[in-house]
Amino acid sequence: MFYKTIIQGRLAFGTQNSYDKAFRMYMYRLENYHKSSAIWKEGEIFDDDNLLMTIPRYVGQNSEKVFKNTISLISYCAQFALDGYVKAWLIDEKGIRHYADIDPQSDKIAVQHYLKGKNLVKEEGRHEEAILELNKAIAKYDNHAQAYERRAKVNFILKKYHDAARDYDKSISIDDTNPHAFFGRGKVCLINDEYPEAIEYLTKALKYSVALQPLYWKARRLKSKAHTALKQHKEAAFDLKLFSNRSFKEDNPNFVWKRWSFFNYAKTLIELEEYKDAISWLEKASETAQSPEKITDDQIICWKGIAKQKAGVKEFINDFKEAAEMGNKEAKNLLKEFA
Repeated sequence: MFYKTIIQGRLAFGTQNSYDKAFRMYMYRLENYHKSSAIWKEGEIFDDDNLLMTIPRYVGQNSEKVFKNTISLISYCAQFALDGYVKAWLIDEKGIRHYADIDPQSDKIAVQHYLKGKNLVKEEGRHEEAILELNKAIAKYDNHAQAYERRAKVNFILKKYHDAARDYDKSISIDDTNPHAFFGRGKVCLINDEYPEAIEYLTKALKYSVALQPLYWKARRLKSKAHTALKQHKEAAFDLKLFSNRSFKEDNPNFVWKRWSFFNYAKTLIELEEYKDAISWLEKASETAQSPEKITDDQIICWKGIAKQKAGVKEFINDFKEAAEMGNKEAKNLLKEFA
C-alpha cells in the first residue's frame, strides 16, 4: 500500500570530510542495508558545492517500507552534520501514520552547544544562559542557521527586537527555507508596525511549512492581523476563514486561539457586508473558551448587535442593551445614537 509522503529539510556538514563520509555511508547503506529501496537512490539530494543534504520539499506516494528506509538513511547521515533538520510525514486516510523529526545529535562541540542552548530556550529564567550556549555554537560554526534562529527567538522573548531581527536575517541568509526564521522575522515586523513586511515574511513561513505543522497556522493567524491593520479585509478573511474552519487538538498551540479567530473573522465579514455569516461566527465565538488575547462576552454581544443592525434584524437593540449592562462602552454609545 502507498501513502502520501512529505519530506523537507536541510543538513549542513560544514567540512568536506564530514560531507564525504555522509555521502559514502548513504550510498553504502542504501545498497547493502536497504537494497536500493528508498526514495532517493542516486544521491541526488546531496549538494557537492555547498556541502549540504537538501530537500526543499518532496511530496509523493510511497510504501511504508520505502519511507522508513529513507528516514533511516537520512538519520544516519545526520550524525555527520553540524546544523540543520529534516521533517517527514507519512499520511494515511486517518491522519499522520509516521512522523520523523531529524537533526544532528552527535558529540561535535558545535552540535552539543546548540542542543544545550536550544533546550535552555524553553526554560523560563535561563534565557541568558541559552544565548551563551548558542554563541558558543556559532563561534564553532559560523554558518549555524539554527543557532542564529534560536538566538533570535531568545532576543525576541527578551524584547531585544533589533537583535532578534539581525539574527533572523542572518539565519535566513544561510538557510532561506526555514519557516521558523521567516515566522520570527514576521513577528518582529508586527511589533514594529511594519505590516507589509510582516505579510511578506509570514507568506514565506507558509510557503516553507506544511499544514500539518502548528507553525503554519500560527503564521496564518498573524498574517490575518497584518492584513486587518492595513484594512485588507478580503485577504484577512481568507486567512481567518482557513484558521476558523481548521480543527485543532487540545495540545495544539493554535487550539486556544479559536475564540479570537471566530470573533475577528466575524468582524472582517461585517466589513465585507456579509452580516448573516458574521452573526453565525459571533455565536460560535460566544460558545468557545477564552483566547490568550481576551475577547469578552460583552464585546461579542455588542458586535452581534452591530451585525444584526446592518443586516436589518430588529432585535439588534437588545444586544446593545445587554452589552451596555455588562459595561461595554461602545454599546452604551450606540444606544445613545439609536435612542
